[in-house]
Amino acid sequence: MAGQRIEKRFAALKQEGRAGLVTFITAGDPDLDTSFEILRGLPAAGADLIELGMPFSDPMADGPSIQAAGLRALEAGMTLARTLALVSRFRQQDQETPIILMGYYNPIYRYGTDRFIADALSAGVDGVIVVDLPPEADDEFCIPALQAGLNFIRLTAPTTDDKRMPTVLANTGGFVYYVSITGITGAAASNDLATIASAVNRIRSNCDLPVAVGFGLKAPEHIAAIAKVADAAVVGTAIVDRIAAGHAAGHDASRIAAETHRFVAELAAGTRAAQEDKVAG
Repeated sequence: MAGQRIEKRFAALKQEGRAGLVTFITAGDPDLDTSFEILRGLPAAGADLIELGMPFSDPMADGPSIQAAGLRALEAGMTLARTLALVSRFRQQDQETPIILMGYYNPIYRYGTDRFIADALSAGVDGVIVVDLPPEADDEFCIPALQAGLNFIRLTAPTTDDKRMPTVLANTGGFVYYVSITGITGAAASNDLATIASAVNRIRSNCDLPVAVGFGLKAPEHIAAIAKVADAAVVGTAIVDRIAAGHAAGHDASRIAAETHRFVAELAAGTRAAQEDKVAG
């Protein structure tokens, strides 16, 4: 089941004639109970797929917002084992929404790669994004994960040229994540939709997997624009910022979750707007 949820979700989205919304939150941010309240309500709010960040002390690809989220989670006692337990708890109520763990290799290495793959699949994880493992290290984790049925989702960027692209996409499952800017998470979104569309088409010419576009998307209009050219739009920092604001204001778990879900619903409306534009066109 775990290896098929992503494929089934993108097939359903294609049948609906719309792009998906992929939401990112950090596991355990700002604490375990609040994190679960947020996580379990994301599908009803409009998240089609969920990326769950694995907190790490040195998140080199992330901007200040997600760095701070990871620190809050770690200070609250979050571990990789507890992240997997969070997924297991989510699966008690939701067997359909794909869950992708996103982060860095060090926690997985310390946990033990074979143990991690087995425990992730048992928990109901559908895929992993490991931002600091290049294709040259595929034997280390990527290939064993794919062989076990755990999708290894690869990142591509504006700097991934035609020579490098086949190497990057050689061992990839689930979907391809196109990082639309050269920079860290939370940076300004690219306004050059034509360039993004060209990049998405170039990826599609090299593989048959769906393409999700992320980094810098913060508002429904961003989602609507990306939804016209890609299979999904990914939002992380803007959601994490809402969680941080609620926590800083001293709101309880229910209120932080409700405010987060309202924002996600606004973002999800962007995919619907793009779908309506396609139909009207």
